[in-house]
Amino acid sequence: MGMLSLPGFLSCGKKKVSLSYEGDPSCTDENVERGNWANKSEYLLSLVGYAVGLGNVWRFPYLAYQNGGGAFLIPYTIMLALAGLPLFFMECSLGQFASLGPVSAWRMLPLFQGVGITMVVLSTLVTIYYNVIIAYALYYLFASFQKVLPWSECFSWADELCSKTRIVNDCNTTFHGDIIRANYSFVTANNLTCINGTISYKPVQFPSEQYWNKVALQRSSGLDETGRIVWYLALCLLLAWIIVAAALYKGIKSSGKVVYFTALFPYVILLILLVRGATLEGALDGIEFYIGKESNITKLMEAEVWKDAATQIFFSLSTAWGGLVALSSYNKFHNNCYADAILVCVTNCATSVFAGFAIFSILGHMAFVSQRPVSEVVDSGFDLAFVAYPEALSQLPVSPLWSSLFFFMLVLLGLDSQFAIVETLTTTIQDINPSIMKKLRGPITLGVCAVLFLLGLICVTQAGIYWVNLIDHFCAGWGLLISGALEIIGIVYIYGGKRFIEDIEMMIGKKSNSFWVWWKICWFFVTPVLLIAILVWSLTTFSNPTYGSVIYPAWGNILGWCMIIFSIMWIPIVAIVKILKAEGNLLERIASCCRPAANWGPYLKRHRGERYSHMVDPKDKEHEIPTVSAIVYKRR
Repeated sequence: MGMLSLPGFLSCGKKKVSLSYEGDPSCTDENVERGNWANKSEYLLSLVGYAVGLGNVWRFPYLAYQNGGGAFLIPYTIMLALAGLPLFFMECSLGQFASLGPVSAWRMLPLFQGVGITMVVLSTLVTIYYNVIIAYALYYLFASFQKVLPWSECFSWADELCSKTRIVNDCNTTFHGDIIRANYSFVTANNLTCINGTISYKPVQFPSEQYWNKVALQRSSGLDETGRIVWYLALCLLLAWIIVAAALYKGIKSSGKVVYFTALFPYVILLILLVRGATLEGALDGIEFYIGKESNITKLMEAEVWKDAATQIFFSLSTAWGGLVALSSYNKFHNNCYADAILVCVTNCATSVFAGFAIFSILGHMAFVSQRPVSEVVDSGFDLAFVAYPEALSQLPVSPLWSSLFFFMLVLLGLDSQFAIVETLTTTIQDINPSIMKKLRGPITLGVCAVLFLLGLICVTQAGIYWVNLIDHFCAGWGLLISGALEIIGIVYIYGGKRFIEDIEMMIGKKSNSFWVWWKICWFFVTPVLLIAILVWSLTTFSNPTYGSVIYPAWGNILGWCMIIFSIMWIPIVAIVKILKAEGNLLERIASCCRPAANWGPYLKRHRGERYSHMVDPKDKEHEIPTVSAIVYKRR
């Protein structure tokens, strides 16, 4: 690559070094201003950590069991190829090509820069409650450091509905030659027997369910009853933010080291839990329920199954959040982002399937011990992570060990994703003012984490779980589908799919036409159609949020709509502002805003080649508003 053309010296760490980084082992950054990943493994582990999150453990296994067991893997794999992988590859390529975050990368298409802002706003709202979930896991982790798990029995906090086994309420029995319906206490007092198939049971709750609601959350009656801040959850939330701030204090230079542990160790724990679960009685019943004899190939005829597969792929890969663009922006220009995208997507999906075996083997044992069908102990989301699975773990020998491992795994899975989300925010700040961020990255990161911690305190009140559910219901749904659909439409149909492919080939080398056939089919037609179809489906089937049987008040629903409107309103606002600032009549202004800005292209001059030889300095903000005379970049 030769010497960098810029004069003088810049610092790499604390040491003054020549800009010819290639010959200097003390500085391997290609882009000295923004910095690069120390090596490829740090980038890949960060991507895996970002994509593999809590949903792989507490969402996918439940969807698989609900939608035909092993048969669900067919639509899941197809949707990975058609919807997940194309968008994942596109976002990684975009960030790497421009070396810019999700907002500034839209210099490629100024009219759509609001899409990048929407991604950042959604990431901000989600990171507020996502760390609260990590706080829940931290609380349970600390609660597991006892000889007897506090949710293993109905202790002093429990009420009369708490029970580990089903309690018979009444049944039909024969009394003096007549068949009568009798209370079970009458049946036992008179030494009678119940007629098979006539037994009804009292509605009871596992100790883990009551512990979750009464002790861990101290849950109030609804969103209207805020109550007090639950102090131990607030401390766990503070600890979670301290960990995030410490890991990101030096940006990717520090987080890249942390992910060696946080991204890899969950796989060790999953393997341990799977091996332990597979040795338990009833484990086979759970696994068969997950992916074995319960598999139903006829389920593939139902549209709901395909919608669930596409939705799970889209959200589990963390596309349209802006994080993939931000993480990839620190890559070296000629990194093979194509191979990276395939590797990470396959790893993510394989993790989901693998986690299902670990989860269902132990749930199968729980069903065996409690003499219930597996379907009655299976759940998803919070109920799986903090009720069903803890209950199952409490029935194992040396239960505190298994409980500690499980919640430690949840903490690590959550932290990886949280690192990337917060890095998305700090990368956006860096693109706005690189010089200040270079000098004050640590303090700015601390400030961002402190503000997000304060905003999250509402989520650790007694009504906190309702707030978490409200934000998740509105902000982690169709707002992302809108930004994802507009992203692929803008890049392919306005910026130009052919031009974008040429940009990618500048990084990974010239490819044959046959190489791009699949990607063109997906980018130009299949993927946007699927995203729009899921979006329309989500809008038509939308319902107001509930938590269990608790219905949200009208003002809570209005607040939820306000959050999503605040997230997506930047798309039209920024488009209007760009048009107003452009020159010429209305059509000329719109046309100029659909052209790349003059400072769009590879960040470093030596990577621009002939196609971007006339590009202005990327740090020049004055050229972000295109004019009628804006240069239309040459194509090869």
